[in-house]
Amino acid sequence: MNMIDTHSHLFLEEFAEDLPVVIERARQAGVTHVFMPNIDSTTLQPMLDVCRRYEGYCFPMIGLHPTSVRAENFEEELNVVARELASGRKYVAIGEIGMDLYWDRTFLKEQEEALRRQFDWALAYDLPVVIHCREAFDYIYRIMEAYRSTNLRGVFHSFTGTADEACRVLEFPGFYLGINGVVTFKNSHLPDVLPSVPLERILLETDSPYLTPVPYRGKRNESAYVQYVLSKVAEVCGRTPDEVAKQTSESALKVFGILK
Repeated sequence: MNMIDTHSHLFLEEFAEDLPVVIERARQAGVTHVFMPNIDSTTLQPMLDVCRRYEGYCFPMIGLHPTSVRAENFEEELNVVARELASGRKYVAIGEIGMDLYWDRTFLKEQEEALRRQFDWALAYDLPVVIHCREAFDYIYRIMEAYRSTNLRGVFHSFTGTADEACRVLEFPGFYLGINGVVTFKNSHLPDVLPSVPLERILLETDSPYLTPVPYRGKRNESAYVQYVLSKVAEVCGRTPDEVAKQTSESALKVFGILK
C-alpha cells in the first residue's frame, strides 16, 4: 500500500542523528510523500535543507506557527513568510498556521491578525493552508466565515474536534481533516466522529516527532508510523486498508497540488 504523511517535522533536532534511517523506514512502509510544515524563521533553513536532500520525497510549506506569534516580533516573522512566498521557491502550502490558546491567550489578537494575513496570502498565491487549532476552534471558524465565498482551501491538521466541528469544517468544500496518532489513543473520541466523515475528506498524518500512535505511544514518532493511523481509520470507518490508502493518497496529492 502507498501512503502519504501530510504533516511531519522530520527537520527537527529529534531526527538529527538518524534521518536517513527514518526516511528509509518510511519508504519501506510504503510512504511515498512527506509534507513538511514550517514553524518559524528558526526552522526554515533546516526544513529546506531536508527537502533539498530528499527532493521529490519531502515537500516544504511556509508559514508562521501560532505558538511562535509574539507581540514583539510577529510582524518580523510574517515578513519572512512574505519574503519566501515572493521568492519563487516552490512551497506546497502555507502552514503551519492557525491559533493555539491552550497555554494562554496573551497574544490572541496577534494570532488572529497573523492568521488573516496568511489566509490572504494563500488566496494570492493559490496555495492551500494547513491549520493548527488548539482550544481555538470558534475563533478560527469565525475568521474562516469571512472567506466562505473565496477559494480558501486546506487541511485542519491534527483534527480532534467534535462531530459538530467536523461538520462545520466540511461546510467549506476545499477543506479536509488531518488525522494522526490521536485516533489510536484509548481516550480519543475520534473513532465515534470519523464514521460520519466522508473518506474523501480525510488525510493521514503523523505530526512527527509528536503524537506517536499506539503501539509506539510514548516514543518518538516518525513517518513510517502513519501505517498505524491508516489501520485505525480503516477499522473505525469500516473500510479496507487499501481503500483508505488509495483515497487518502489521492486526496493529499490533490490538496497539495501534486496531482492537478
